[in-house]
Amino acid sequence: MIPFALYVGIFVGSYLIVNKLIRRAARTDFTALKTVTFGDESAVISDRTASIISVATLFLLWGMFTGSVLVPPFLHAPGPYIGDGQFTYVVEGPDGQRDEATVFWRVQDPEGETEKLTVDPGDGPARNDALMIRAYRSAQLSWDKNDEFKRKDGARLVEIAGQPVAYDPATRDEADSAAKPVIEVDHATVTLSDKGALIVTPYTGLQMEPIWLPPPEDVVKRLVDIASEGFRGATLWEHLGLSLMRVVVGFFFGSLIGIPLGYAMGLSNWFRGWFDPIVEFMRPVPPLALIPLVIIWAGIGELGKIILLFLAALWIMAIAARSGVSGVRISKVHAAYSLGASKGQIMRYVIVPNSLPEIFTGARVAMGVCWGTVVAAELVAAEKGAGMMIMVASKFQNTDIVMMGIIMIGVIGFGIDILMRWAERWLVPWKGKG
Repeated sequence: MIPFALYVGIFVGSYLIVNKLIRRAARTDFTALKTVTFGDESAVISDRTASIISVATLFLLWGMFTGSVLVPPFLHAPGPYIGDGQFTYVVEGPDGQRDEATVFWRVQDPEGETEKLTVDPGDGPARNDALMIRAYRSAQLSWDKNDEFKRKDGARLVEIAGQPVAYDPATRDEADSAAKPVIEVDHATVTLSDKGALIVTPYTGLQMEPIWLPPPEDVVKRLVDIASEGFRGATLWEHLGLSLMRVVVGFFFGSLIGIPLGYAMGLSNWFRGWFDPIVEFMRPVPPLALIPLVIIWAGIGELGKIILLFLAALWIMAIAARSGVSGVRISKVHAAYSLGASKGQIMRYVIVPNSLPEIFTGARVAMGVCWGTVVAAELVAAEKGAGMMIMVASKFQNTDIVMMGIIMIGVIGFGIDILMRWAERWLVPWKGKG
């Protein structure tokens, strides 16, 4: 919740600063003074300043909550406690005699060597203990291991850090018993296990452990290593290139069949009646649900993956083309007929140009679905590919490789979308202009 609240705060603050100060001073034309933009697609464009701030904010939050060296230390979120601590406990023996002992604990720095902690056990029946704890972890201590008072003989804890302890696992009623105590000590909490051992949990702070989320510099280092040395017998570019090739081939054949099918459904009642149940039935079925069936039909080789991507694109492109044809204004068709146009000319000069915006929108969606599907397909069975790289890395908890793969997939997907936007602006310049 804290990163989310910071993100919202930065968004609101940036919006107010840019729009109230910079934008107000920069307004020089009447387009910037528009207050109603509904239906006017040309009036709403991506704000480059907002995009830059958005990306910078994400990387800033990533660095803040991973302790990155790329972020100034004063911006770091509180990290795990590293250092020493201690607390006392009081033990009552079987004969009612009580004695106090001290637990000294030390949290080990996960990135460096930590000197082992040694303490004087003392002379009483309850002996002092030393406990080494790894950062982000907790540790369990059998407090009677070196004591003269033993739990098996009836000894029990009566106080921890000066607070009475009513919880006794040896005599508690499973249905109605006092809850385990959670006692706050300096930089840690102490509670009891089901067997009555002490569990010491140092404060973990707000930073993510590297195994869950590595800092950006670790991901960049891993990217450089894999780009130069490769991963499991193939270079990084071979993995990404093979995934991209699968997507392009599957999308091409899906569009090759889907667009004519959509045109037929939009122009013919018979075609629409025949294929509409099939298309509408398959449209909500996730492509990933088809993986087992495709493996049975075509195996785990390249053909199976191409078929899966073909099916992922087919229904989207068919619906986009059908929607584009159905959305052509009938007044334009009547105007063309009144000027003596034939059916072929109506198709070439009216139907196709006016349906292209919808087709390009569907193509962008289909490419995104295909790109996500190929990664998932490679998670199941592949020798090369971005998904295979992520799957293998996850088995060995190489989170930096997983993050690198996710970022590369996102960058390539974003690049594909930018290229398709550019192609749309070049090939369909009349989009949004009536």
